[in-house]
Amino acid sequence: MDWTIWAGLVAGLVISVVTAPVGVSGAVFLLPVQLSVLGVPSPAVTPTNLLYNVVAGPGALWRYRRDGALRDGLARRLVLWTLPGVIAGAAVRVFALPGPGVFRLLVAALLLPLGTWLCLRTLRPVQRRPGVPEPSAPALAALALTVGTVGGIYGIGGGSLLGPVLVARGMPMARVAPATLATTFTTSLAGASAYAALAPAAPGPVAPDWWLGLACGLGGLIGGYLGARLQPRLPETALRLLLGTLATALGTLYAAQAVA
Repeated sequence: MDWTIWAGLVAGLVISVVTAPVGVSGAVFLLPVQLSVLGVPSPAVTPTNLLYNVVAGPGALWRYRRDGALRDGLARRLVLWTLPGVIAGAAVRVFALPGPGVFRLLVAALLLPLGTWLCLRTLRPVQRRPGVPEPSAPALAALALTVGTVGGIYGIGGGSLLGPVLVARGMPMARVAPATLATTFTTSLAGASAYAALAPAAPGPVAPDWWLGLACGLGGLIGGYLGARLQPRLPETALRLLLGTLATALGTLYAAQAVA
C-alpha cells in the first residue's frame, strides 16, 4: 500500500482529535498537508478534503448526538443556507480558481485571520452574557450562505468558519460545536457530489483522490469520536491556542509560497 494512504490515515486521526472538541472538522488543517506532503494536485485537493469531511464527520456527530447536543434547531438552519453556497463555491473553484498560486493566496487569506482571531479571543476572552440571542434569521441566512460559498471553494464545508463567528456573538461552545460539525458534514456531502458532477467539464484534475480521501476520513472518524468524548476533560484554552498558532503558521507559509 502506498505510504500516502497510511500518512493520510494518521494525519486525519491526529488533526481530528485536536479539532473536534472545538467544533472544527480538521479539514482546514488537513488541506495544506494534502497539498505539501501528500502531493494531491489542485483543484482535486478540494473534493478530496470534502470526502474526508463526509467520512470523518459521523464519529464526532454520533458522540454529540448521544450526549443530546444536537436537539435544538441551530444545525438545521445552518445547513439550509450553507448548502446552496457550497455548491456555488464548487463551481467557482473549478472554473475560476484552478491554479495553485491563486489557491495558496486564498488559503493564506483564510488561515491568517482565523488563527489570529483564535489566539486573541483565547488570551482575551469575551465576557459572555447569559441568554445572548443568536443572530436574526436574515443575518444567519446571509452568514451561512457566504460561509458555504467560501467553504465550497476551500473544501471545508463551511462549519469551520461559522463556529468562530457564532462564538464571537457570545453563543456557548457546547451549542456551536455540534451544530457547525453537522453543517460541515452535510455541506461536504453536497460539495463532493458537485465536484464529481463538474469533473467531466473541468479543465484539470477535479475528481477526488478516493483512496486517500477515504483513508484520511477513516482516521478522522476515529479521531473525531475520541475528540468529542474527551472534550469535557481537555483544557479549552490550550486547544484554542494550539489551533490559532497552527492556523497562523500555515497561513504565513502559504502566503510566502504564493508570492515567491
